[in-house]
Amino acid sequence: MLPCSEPGEPGLVQGPEPGGSLNRAALQEFLIHGVKYAFPPERGELTRGVPTAHAAEPLKQQISAGNEPPPVWPSALGKIRGYSLAPLYKTVPQAALRDPFLYQMLALLDAIRDGRSRERQLAEQELKLRLKAPDYAER
Repeated sequence: MLPCSEPGEPGLVQGPEPGGSLNRAALQEFLIHGVKYAFPPERGELTRGVPTAHAAEPLKQQISAGNEPPPVWPSALGKIRGYSLAPLYKTVPQAALRDPFLYQMLALLDAIRDGRSRERQLAEQELKLRLKAPDYAER
């Protein structure tokens, strides 16, 4: 559950009513600057899984893979071998494979959590674009 804010206090959800309204500026700030502290990356061994971070869209087209194995969410549904990067929640790989927009958003968050400087910068730009997009408001 997202913390609601009292009048005069910034928060991710505004207003006392259940559900409130989303504070997009606070959400963006948390995703870019706070998620890596709230959900630090947990790397593991080589495994089969679903590509994430810079190995998934939209960053996959912008960043050269190089010789190192890509980050993957461990999953029997995955077809790529790479180093394990623990997802934010255990069912993330299944949910991401069903919803391309969700997949991109979660992969961008992983690039922010675990990426190098350039990967993080590109992920921040892409995340900001998606949070401002009109179709995001409808999701």
